[in-house]
Amino acid sequence: MRPAPPGRFLSAVADLFPGYFALVMATGIVSIACHMLGFPGMARPLLPINLGFYAVLVALTLLRLTLFPRHFLADLGDHARGSGFFTVVAATNVLGSQCLRVVGWRGVAQTLFALGVILWAIVMYAFFLGVVVRVQKPTLGQGINGAWLLATVSTQSVAVLGATLIDPFGWSAMSTLFLCLVFYLIGCTLYLAIITLIFYRFTFLELESATLTPPYWISMGAAAITTLAGATLLLAADRSPLIAELGPFLRGFTLLFWAAGSWWIPLLLLLGAWRHVLRRNPLIYDPQYWAMVFPLGMYVAATWRLSEALPMAPLAVLARVSLPIALAAWIAALVGMVYSWTRSASPG
Repeated sequence: MRPAPPGRFLSAVADLFPGYFALVMATGIVSIACHMLGFPGMARPLLPINLGFYAVLVALTLLRLTLFPRHFLADLGDHARGSGFFTVVAATNVLGSQCLRVVGWRGVAQTLFALGVILWAIVMYAFFLGVVVRVQKPTLGQGINGAWLLATVSTQSVAVLGATLIDPFGWSAMSTLFLCLVFYLIGCTLYLAIITLIFYRFTFLELESATLTPPYWISMGAAAITTLAGATLLLAADRSPLIAELGPFLRGFTLLFWAAGSWWIPLLLLLGAWRHVLRRNPLIYDPQYWAMVFPLGMYVAATWRLSEALPMAPLAVLARVSLPIALAAWIAALVGMVYSWTRSASPG
């Protein structure tokens, strides 16, 4: 039992949800999707908003690490909460991609790319080392959840930003794209390993409606960002003989992940109806809902990018149809967040 610090603000800092950077991920990818599909008027205003979100969350995280290091480290080695730290990595790279695509801030994107790679190494090995050497471990049903797939998301976010920059800091394009290919394949490996455990947990262990939280949508989102990474590599094949040679493999493998992500959507919708309609779990705001908005936005961006890489026009139509859904989800989550903050700030 962790002692609660005095004061509402300090208490909120001490218990800051590690996965709150999904807010930046969701806002960034919705902005990128709008830009890709030709709506700069919607994409550009989201950038300063997202920069504000990122700055506040970084400040709160550093404050938490400084004032409450035990809380911070306890979460990092926790099976249920520790995977949320991968959102810090993904948010950094998604924000970098947003800066590069939406307004062409290459220098900012390069800086965020370098920071993203460093954060990836720290969080990836700190989390997995922590859960591996932990003495008291939870059961599979208690410890595994959809947020574990953020390990894949964070890895692929590095590949996406790197392959979009192609030659950051003056590096050769071939070297950068090879590095991005390595990250892409690591992300694929992590997805296949973790999704197997999640699918086993779904089908063979008892699933209570209360535990079916929004991060399970990352099952789709992780497949979608893997699709985006693969498609981005394919579109950069003219800068790398290796990528060009691996083109048939990358096309098939990337299409496989897009198909897997698409397969998840109806099942997740049905499970959501089961949770909220049949089991009557209340639909109230939770920071974890940003981990549901992000996959919806990512599916739009990934589908659009894949339509360019294959190429296949019907996928572009699907992306256009999906964009309003992602926008509506982002707005709903934002309204819920503001309402929740307003209620918590009001006296009594």
